[in-house]
Order: sequence, then C-alpha cells, then structure tokens
Amino acid sequence: MTGLILAGSYEARDICEKLYVKKIPAIASLSGVTKNPLKLALKTHIGGFGGVTGFKDFIQKHKIKWVINATHPFASTMRNTSISVCNELNINHLIIQRPEWISENSDEWHYINSINELDSIIPIGANVFIGTGRNTLNQYSNMDGRKLLCRVIDEPDNDFPFEGGRYLIGTPPFSIQEEVSLFIKNRIEWVVAKNSGGSGGFSKIIAARKLNLAVVLLNRPIIPSSNSVKNVDEAMIWLSDII
Repeated sequence: MTGLILAGSYEARDICEKLYVKKIPAIASLSGVTKNPLKLALKTHIGGFGGVTGFKDFIQKHKIKWVINATHPFASTMRNTSISVCNELNINHLIIQRPEWISENSDEWHYINSINELDSIIPIGANVFIGTGRNTLNQYSNMDGRKLLCRVIDEPDNDFPFEGGRYLIGTPPFSIQEEVSLFIKNRIEWVVAKNSGGSGGFSKIIAARKLNLAVVLLNRPIIPSSNSVKNVDEAMIWLSDII
C-alpha cells in the first residue's frame, strides 16, 4: 500500500523520517517553490502535478492508496485538490492541521481575513515586518507608505515590488533572540504574519510579545470537511489503522 506525503512543513519532514524507519512504502511531494529545500527521507517528487487532472494521474500511475496532506496550513489550493481527488477516487485522506497560535492577555493582536484589511489597521510611516514569501508579497500593495521588511530564503530575482521596502535573506529556524535583535535593529513596530501555528515560526511572535509590538495575523483559509489530526503522532496512529 504505497502512500503519498504532500510535504512542505516540518511535520512532513518528521513523518517522512518515521515512514523511512518503519519501511512503510511512500512517496513525498514538494511544490518546488524553494530552490534548495531540505532533503526528505523518502523518494521525492518535486514540482506541481498539473492541476486536478495531473494529480489524479499521478495517484493512479503510482498506485497510491492513501494520502497524508502535510502542506503548510495556507496551501489551500493543494489541500482542496487533494481532498477532492481522494474523495473521487475513494482513497484514504488525512490532513495534519496543527493548532493555531493563541494570544495572551498582554498581546495586541489583530486578526484579519484578507490582506486588504491591513491598510485600515497599520498607520502610514510604520516600520513593518512582513512574514510572507516573495511569491505572495505582491498581495501587500495596499501597504504603500509603510516601510516594509520581508525575509526570504532565496535571493530574489527582482527588486522589492514596493517603494520603501526591502528584502532580508535568511534561512529558518530563527531563535527568539535573533528575532528580538532583528526587530530592534530595524525599529520594527508591527509584525504581520499568517496564523500558521506550530513552533516553526512562533519565535517572531514571541519576540514581538517581548518587545510589546503589535501583531496582525491572517486567519487561515477555510478548507472542505476532511479527516484531520493535530500532529504527526496522531497521523501515525491513523495510518496504522488503514495499512
């Protein structure tokens, strides 16, 4: 029973390691957005599938019997596609849906459903750290007049798309102290991030908390109903029941 791990998160790396150790046949898949991604323990398909039809063809070609979607919580297109195709082909499907970050009483957090709401929250002239990749940075065009700092993994091919903004190159993970130092050095006043949850990017949120910075969190996209678990251990239990 060969399975498919839709990767792109630290949970995906973890579950690939566990499957490799247990010798459970599976293939991993990465979107190919990052130029030099960390190597996974399983044989890995890199690049898209070519939409719904291509994903369906891939599953049938490789005789996939189960799918664990461990993509980023904001990878809504891939999540919707995997749910739809697996339902159609009657294939067991699971999403690892890590819990969202929860604020404390001292936090100044603002929640938004759309990036378009930022313009009414963050004042003109503010120094803002934007926690997004270069491929989605163009969505922040309504932040004109603010000084934006966007950290990316790979060296950008083009200049920063907005006046007054700049890129910072860095490879995660980042410690809390590194984030504190970064925010102080760049006089950051606001932190904008996706409410991804988990420990991977939480250091910037804790750093903002320590410095009493305002935080704007983009709410996760709503996905269709599907089997889901909170972590890799729960996913391995689910898997043991079907193979």
